[in-house]
Amino acid sequence: MYLSERKTRVRFTSLIGAFMAVVLSLSLWVPAVQAETATPVAAEQGKTRALTGESATAFLDSFFDSAEAKAHYVGASVVVVKDGKVLAEKGYGYADQENKTPIDPKNTAFRVASVSKTFTAAAVMQLVEQGKVDLQADFQTYVKGLEFDNPFDKPVTVENLLTHTTGFEIRDPQQEDIHTDFDKYITMEDYAQQHMPPVVREPGSAYMYDNFSFLLLGMIVENVSGEPFESYMQQHIFKPLGMNNSSFMLDEKFQKQLAVGYDAAHNPLDLYTLSPSPMPQGGMLSTAEDIGKFMIAFLNDGVKDNTRILKESTVKSMEQYRSSIHPLLPDTTYGFEAPFQLPGAGSSSSVITKAGDLTGFSSYLFFIPEQNTGVFLTYNQNGALRNLFYPAFIQNFFPQYAEPVQFKEYTPQTAEELKRFNGLYADLRISTIISKLQAGGETSSALSISDPFIGERKLSQLEDNLFKDELTGQFTAFKTYEDGTTYMREPYLNPFGYAKKGQQAAGFRDVRENSPYAEAIYAIQSLGYYENDANKSFQPKTAVTRAEFIENTLKLSGLKPSKTTPPAGTDWADHAAAGYIQLGYELGMITGTDEQQFKPDQVIIRQEAMVMMWRIMQLQYPSELFNDVKLAGHTDPWAVPAVQMMAKLGIHGPEARVMEDGSIDLLSRKPLIRQEEAAIMYALITQPTDRIVAELMAAQQPQAEPAEGAEPAEDTSEIAPVPSPATVPSEVSAQ
Repeated sequence: MYLSERKTRVRFTSLIGAFMAVVLSLSLWVPAVQAETATPVAAEQGKTRALTGESATAFLDSFFDSAEAKAHYVGASVVVVKDGKVLAEKGYGYADQENKTPIDPKNTAFRVASVSKTFTAAAVMQLVEQGKVDLQADFQTYVKGLEFDNPFDKPVTVENLLTHTTGFEIRDPQQEDIHTDFDKYITMEDYAQQHMPPVVREPGSAYMYDNFSFLLLGMIVENVSGEPFESYMQQHIFKPLGMNNSSFMLDEKFQKQLAVGYDAAHNPLDLYTLSPSPMPQGGMLSTAEDIGKFMIAFLNDGVKDNTRILKESTVKSMEQYRSSIHPLLPDTTYGFEAPFQLPGAGSSSSVITKAGDLTGFSSYLFFIPEQNTGVFLTYNQNGALRNLFYPAFIQNFFPQYAEPVQFKEYTPQTAEELKRFNGLYADLRISTIISKLQAGGETSSALSISDPFIGERKLSQLEDNLFKDELTGQFTAFKTYEDGTTYMREPYLNPFGYAKKGQQAAGFRDVRENSPYAEAIYAIQSLGYYENDANKSFQPKTAVTRAEFIENTLKLSGLKPSKTTPPAGTDWADHAAAGYIQLGYELGMITGTDEQQFKPDQVIIRQEAMVMMWRIMQLQYPSELFNDVKLAGHTDPWAVPAVQMMAKLGIHGPEARVMEDGSIDLLSRKPLIRQEEAAIMYALITQPTDRIVAELMAAQQPQAEPAEGAEPAEDTSEIAPVPSPATVPSEVSAQ
């Protein structure tokens, strides 16, 4: 499950490089830093260590003592099993840093987040074994009374739920689903009734990480077994395996056992609970020792200590990948997902994994069945520790899974042929994550791909629908259906799902193709934010109102209107955009001494719009970085920091004027018109703002003077470090 929140208060961060997004979870979002940076404890070239108790312990001690790893955890617990035995089971750091409470792998409990899904899947598969659940049946066979639209002639099957191929519109947990009311109890059924999504893609056609589907699977377990979900898991999974420190309920026992969660700065987070109760998609609590017991049983064909929880055939079926966009990039099995990509090797189908994130906690479970090996890592801080750990472990003990693929000789296609990939691709789960693809350039066999987090890089063609990223040697693949629908899977922004290419923009009758604003307007139209009808007028020079700007930018950020009723007496209480205006106040985009008057239908001035965006973006990008930006024209003093930031980040349109002295005029006091708003929206989803800020920060760092007579340091890294893919969303679900 992927969720991240701080001090039980939602933390907003820049999802589109320029604006915000609600915390979504890290798991969902595992950055690709793991395979691209030099990993700690790298194996000596050409040498492979046998995995034994001694070598596993030595590896773990060395890894967790490394400077690279220490930056990513406060406390960590890990267990390695092989051939039915625990090879190593250790804790590192603190369960409670303030009180110096060490991690105990036997007793320190962690929120394992979306690793919960593996256990929920195991419970469903038990019922499949008993003939009580049919994987190919419509899930509504087992869950009654949920109303939702499905315009396709295919039902959503139980298998679709297990493999994240439902076609549902995204329904990740909401900010109110993480709270401190420990007496609050919301049933799975009540939650599902309130949040049930429609089907928006043909079931089975695309992979989108789907927390809601595992909520439904939990309901199937409960309805078919006749037992409460949490009781079923205790009686049929945990108890038989002796997992005495595992539960889906945060009761008094687990409140005492649970490690303290920490944010990225190692600040402790308040204890919180989740809705619904229980949460099959991410609410499990467990210890490293307990997960080790499950791993031993799973690798032993479902048996531990003469106790069977799954049939051998069931275990084998859970190890099998059910879909892929390319053989080197498998999607999911029943309860597992593909491992992180390794440079040149892709994601090995011989490895099955499950990542998980909740506020203050991250985990990673992986099996190599043919090596009879399993590893579980959990830690009380969101971050990329697992991204460093997995490739280091593989390279040390099983480097055959990291061997670069040898491709057949292939003649790359021409730039003209590659134009079929041109366009904007929006992530299926987080629509504000946009990648721009463009054919052409110096090499006809390459595509250019860019996004707000990493910036631009080249994709070199290896096969008709497979490309290698020049940055790291990782793969990006495409799939196109007969109706022209095209999906992409890339390794950085969201390796847990596909991105969908926007539709062909029809344009507007009053927007010329040679207009300097046409690219932005057509791009936003292709993504569905404007009606795609060439007979419609866009009215490019019509002024934008305050309400329109707030609503349009918040919609672009993937946010829903506030559910809070505006205070009585406010001038937006009865406005059509009241929910978005209220949300603007809640996010801090709108401030002022008179909180009753927003004047929603007043034309917005450009500097006002920039200040609204700045109030969010300054939470991620320090305003002092932009103090040296020289402005021309007239900007009111209260708006100067905002206009400086937008000028440097390129959050504006072609109307901006750069003067001979390098200063820039953003026409701050002019009313904002529709074509300019479109240009701003386009910049928000395409400008590489993280890269720009990283370069600014690097330029402002004091450079150490080399000692007299010293030789320049040798660059010993084999691979250029990969920039961090912006702020990694973390969710309130469990990935």
